[in-house]
Amino acid sequence: MRTDCGCGCGGDATRTSAFVRPRFFAGQLLTEDDLSLLVEYTTAKARLHNRSLYGPGVICGLGVTCDPCGGGTVAVHPGHALDCTGNDIVVPCAERVDVQALVRERRISGLGVDCGEHCDDEGGRRYGLYVRYRELSVEPVAPYATEEPCPSPGCVPSRIQEGFQFVVKCDDFEDHRHNPGTRLLMSLGDLARADRARTRDRRLGHYADALTVASLATGRAFRFDAADAGRYATALGWLRENAGGEGPPSPPTAREMTEHVRALAAAVARYDTYDPAGQEQLGRDYPDLATVREARGVLGTACERLRGADMAASWPDPLRRTIAHAVVTETVARVVPERGDPEAPCEVRMLAQGTPLAHALRVEFRADLGLIREWLLCRLDQAADLADCALRTDVAAADVPPLLPPPPPDSTEKATVAEVQQIAEAAAALGTALRRLLTDAACATLNPPCGDCTDTDVLLARLELDGCDVVRVCSATREQVLPGGSAYGEWLPKLYRLRELAERVCCLPVPQHQKPTLPSEGPVARPYADDLLGDWPRTGDLEEMLSLLLTPAPGETPPKALHEQVYTTPSEVTDSMQELARLRTQVSDLTAAVEGLRAQLGSARTQMTHLEEQVPERLGTRLADLEDTSDRAADQGLDQGPDQPDRPDQPGQGPEQGAEPAKPPAKRGRSPRSRKPGETP
Repeated sequence: MRTDCGCGCGGDATRTSAFVRPRFFAGQLLTEDDLSLLVEYTTAKARLHNRSLYGPGVICGLGVTCDPCGGGTVAVHPGHALDCTGNDIVVPCAERVDVQALVRERRISGLGVDCGEHCDDEGGRRYGLYVRYRELSVEPVAPYATEEPCPSPGCVPSRIQEGFQFVVKCDDFEDHRHNPGTRLLMSLGDLARADRARTRDRRLGHYADALTVASLATGRAFRFDAADAGRYATALGWLRENAGGEGPPSPPTAREMTEHVRALAAAVARYDTYDPAGQEQLGRDYPDLATVREARGVLGTACERLRGADMAASWPDPLRRTIAHAVVTETVARVVPERGDPEAPCEVRMLAQGTPLAHALRVEFRADLGLIREWLLCRLDQAADLADCALRTDVAAADVPPLLPPPPPDSTEKATVAEVQQIAEAAAALGTALRRLLTDAACATLNPPCGDCTDTDVLLARLELDGCDVVRVCSATREQVLPGGSAYGEWLPKLYRLRELAERVCCLPVPQHQKPTLPSEGPVARPYADDLLGDWPRTGDLEEMLSLLLTPAPGETPPKALHEQVYTTPSEVTDSMQELARLRTQVSDLTAAVEGLRAQLGSARTQMTHLEEQVPERLGTRLADLEDTSDRAADQGLDQGPDQPDRPDQPGQGPEQGAEPAKPPAKRGRSPRSRKPGETP
């Protein structure tokens, strides 16, 4: 038998790249290579079908029972099994297996010596009894003389006998069953890190459309309708009764109070987006709005009490805790004042939609976007079977705003329209990319991989020994061959539901984020975010598909988690990144200041140009005449000298003989501004 033929020749390789079978014709000279190729072809095809269609395990029989005489032997009954390379293992008759002899052989093969130990004195040892495929070369014959330069000496085996042997191993074995969740974990990696990215994406999903609308409608009114009036009346009534208590509220009361503050603040913020005429009309349409001033005071009282609450106990989830803190901070800054905060149009319109946008929340959004993008790129770099070919390019092209340092407590720094738009666009792009990755990973699980196997032994039973005696035999947990292969055994309880969901989730066009559209005129209709501080349930076909894949059914083996190396960023690098973020912020502020100075300088130049154009030409001529008159008067005064009595020259102070008299002062030139147009100096 050939042993150097590689894949496809019937050896132990589990993947076959190609098959070649002989073709016979009249007059052909047949050699042993032609006949061996035929045998190898049929054998390799049979093994391929066995391992791909059925998989490893016991097909029938091969029951293991206690030996009637007891002791350290068991009885293995006739049966049929397949190993992971597709070899048929047939036990034609009952076999009496000496377990102690197999244990001794295992020790000798492992240690290389026979220590002479017959039994384990400590007892309670557990082993697995396996059957292994084995081939023996039998029936040797003497070959006829040939013309080959190196003929085979002596007799050559003419048959290959397929057989088996029994072995024992420690109580661990290779599980060839394929749980579909295992492949999903290969795409998602560590579930904790994946859930961290998904949860932050869900929070950003509540804000993406609201950020877009707030940035596009900074000067527009947000529609106040009957639903807003109902929330206004309900929240105001509850806060009247509960906002003015003594001491900090309990965690349940703080959660309920925060929700009512958010609802009432959203209604008042919508009211503030209208001009005075629109507010008067709202007052006529909804008489409850006559108490807006009282509502502002009630909100201030409630927020002051909420500031003393234990936020960590009220909101254990830090993501929702930041939103709850933003509700209090933004309500006090944007709604409690008598006329609201007209200088913060984005923040007021975010609060009007029930999605407050505080400074601390913007800083967290930037960090969340960076975390989601980094997780997506990390998973895409390790994805070996990605089907969404453009996904990585789209993720890399997402414009994520840089990180910012943590803000001071209760900071009310306003956001720019450009910043709000950038966060909204990045949240929409990365949220769509994350759903594309999850869809691709879930749909890939419906195609089970061809498994590699390194252990070709087939488990028959688990044995428990006490000294030299076998005291327990268990065959219930061994692999059984099922139609479609044992790999499909994990799929049977959920396969049909997965196929139904896949028809609605997989192979669809790439999803695109649809930006909200605004009406060309009139108030903007925007829904109130009811579930912003709720449970954020994961619903839909994709979420059901992921849950079905990752939640083990009764009796199903759990998905195999991957152990990935996690790289942590040193504190020095983190501090440097924060310092760099602060420097970026300072540079941005300086750039904005310089641009403002440039704008003021340009305005001043424009004003000077206008003034020069407005000065009449006659005024310039008149100024020139006045300057000439003044110059002549000054010259006459210098010629006459001052009206003082003459004093004789003092000795040594008079003019020297022959000295020239002093020249009169030079005449002052005309001012350039007084020259007439076209006159040269």
